[in-house]
Amino acid sequence: MDQSDNAEVLDLDQWPSAKAFVARCAEFLAEVKDLTPGKDLEARLNASYGPGTPHYEAFVAAIRAGLQEGWVAQTPISGPDYRRGKICLPSAETRFFSITTVYMNSQDVFRGQYHAHPYGEINCVVQIDDSAELMGMQGWQGAGWTSPGPGTHHYPEVRGGALVALFFLPAGRIAYTATPDMPQPVSL
Repeated sequence: MDQSDNAEVLDLDQWPSAKAFVARCAEFLAEVKDLTPGKDLEARLNASYGPGTPHYEAFVAAIRAGLQEGWVAQTPISGPDYRRGKICLPSAETRFFSITTVYMNSQDVFRGQYHAHPYGEINCVVQIDDSAELMGMQGWQGAGWTSPGPGTHHYPEVRGGALVALFFLPAGRIAYTATPDMPQPVSL
């Protein structure tokens, strides 16, 4: 498996619904721009921006529509059940976060590409199947959020069906050079 991020950046001018989605993401990012990824932010996101809230429900609707339209997770990484798509690179509009989607589908535990989050990650878990879960640094997460802290590294893992991980990376930073034997930072 290629240990890089070879997904192409989406041409938003070709996808009006994706362009509207980025604008909605920009509203959310304006609210959380000064918060540091990690377990405290994860708890806050699940309490204040979780299922049933306007941002979360808008993200779910847009991601599901984008899967149907073809602009979400359009680049195969390892077959049709593990795909990635770069919605946009960091910009002033997105408070210098990149926006990426990863589609994973497995009933058993499936592991994706090992990677690190130099500046952390904010990750919205969008279930396609109600039983699907994503492994975060704090454990398995269904509908809701994970937020690995700066310097953390892991395999993205899914079980119980299909989901999309909608993730926001500060400065677009992700690294594929970490290995499982490396120590985790003190604060996850």
